[in-house]
Amino acid sequence: MELICEAPAKINLYLAIKGKRPDGFHDLETRMVKITLADRLHLALRDSGITVQCPGSDLPIGDGNLVHRAAKSFFAAQGTGGGVHIVLEKKVPIAAGLGGGSSDAAAVLRGLNTLHGLPFSSGQLRELARPLGADVPFFVAECIAAWATGIGDEIHAEADSPSGWIVLVNPGFPVSTKWVYENFTLTTDTNAYILGRDFVHGNDACAGPGNLPLYNELEAVTIGKYPELGRVKDELLADGAHGALMSGSGPTVFGLFENEAQAQKSVARFAHRFPRNVFLARPLSTQAKR
Repeated sequence: MELICEAPAKINLYLAIKGKRPDGFHDLETRMVKITLADRLHLALRDSGITVQCPGSDLPIGDGNLVHRAAKSFFAAQGTGGGVHIVLEKKVPIAAGLGGGSSDAAAVLRGLNTLHGLPFSSGQLRELARPLGADVPFFVAECIAAWATGIGDEIHAEADSPSGWIVLVNPGFPVSTKWVYENFTLTTDTNAYILGRDFVHGNDACAGPGNLPLYNELEAVTIGKYPELGRVKDELLADGAHGALMSGSGPTVFGLFENEAQAQKSVARFAHRFPRNVFLARPLSTQAKR
C-alpha cells in the first residue's frame, strides 16, 4: 500500500516568550497558520524496516531524520511490527523558521495512521507527536490556524485563518533554533537589556489579520546578527505588504499582501537576489476554497 502526503509549511503571525522552564525549554505563546508551500512525501508499506530517501537534499536518511524517528515512534506505539519506505521531496527550506521538518514528521504519523486503518485517534497522534518536536502537534492537528502555548505543543485551534497572499523570502542560509533561544534574554522589570517587546521592525501596531499585531519576540536576536533580514522586511512593506515579519526563529521573512499583482511583482524582484529561495503562497484554507 502506498500514499502520497503533503506536508505544509507554517508562518508565525505572533510569537512571544513567556518564561524559561526548569527543563531548559521556553514557554511561549504563538499564532501559527499552515500555508500552501509544502513538502511531499511518498509512503510505501513494507513488511519490516524503515528506509528514507531525500532526493536532491543532504538531509540524513537514518535516525537523524525526523521522518525516520516519526515512523519508528508509530510502529513502536502500534506494537505489531511493520515497516515503510519514505521518499521525501523537499520544497520547504531547511532550518528556515517554517516548520518543514516538523510538518514532515506529522505527515508520516498521519499517513501511516491512514495506511494502517486509523488505529490511533487524533488525540493519540498528538501524544505521539509531542516527543518529536514542539511544532509537530500543530501539524498533526486538523486545524489550519491555531494559538499554541506551552513549548508550542498545546494547541488551541482557530476557526478562521487570514486571507490574501504571502511572499516568503529566505536568504539561503539556515539559522539554528537552539542558537536563537540560547541568545534570547527574557524581558523583566529589572532587566535593562530589553529584547523583543520594543523591537517590532517596520510593522504598524495592528498590521496583522483581525487587527491583531504582527509580532515576533525572537526577531531581535536573529536580525541582530543578520541585519539584512530587517532590510528585507522594509522592502516587503515598500512593495505593498500590509505587514511583514520574521517567521519562528528565522531567517525566513514573510510579507502579507491583499493584492496578488503586488505580491507577484515583489516575488519577481526578490528572485533576482535570492534565486530559488523566494516563494508565493496562500493560507492553506484559502487555497482549499478555490
